[in-house]
Amino acid sequence: MLKVLFLCAENACRSQMAEGLVNHDLAGQVKAFSAGIRPSRVNPRAIQVMAELGIDISQQRSKSVDELSGEQFDLVITVCDQAQQECPIFSGDTEVRHVGFPDPAQATGTDAEILTVFRQVRDDLRKQLVPLLKEKVAK
Repeated sequence: MLKVLFLCAENACRSQMAEGLVNHDLAGQVKAFSAGIRPSRVNPRAIQVMAELGIDISQQRSKSVDELSGEQFDLVITVCDQAQQECPIFSGDTEVRHVGFPDPAQATGTDAEILTVFRQVRDDLRKQLVPLLKEKVAK
């Protein structure tokens, strides 16, 4: 089984949604984890928009990449530019890739407008990451 780590600055939105989507869509093929350079908390709006798809990430927690230092990953994907710039070195044959997404937590406007941004980022994560990982598993 392919082990992938999604790395973001705070492990609050993008990496959390990516972990939930991949563990749901590619269950049994890929085991996804997420972490942050400076972890904070899982954003409630990320939990909300994932629940709209029937994916519960409410029990996930924001964690530091240091917490996963003993894990060996096949692939590390940075999902924000800051994580790409500050990504630690991973040993062994770990492939590191960057697939950046905008931070939905930076969205402004009404609650409905902000949720629309979260849904767009969630959908973009699914459209880009799931096919990429399906291709990796098929190799």
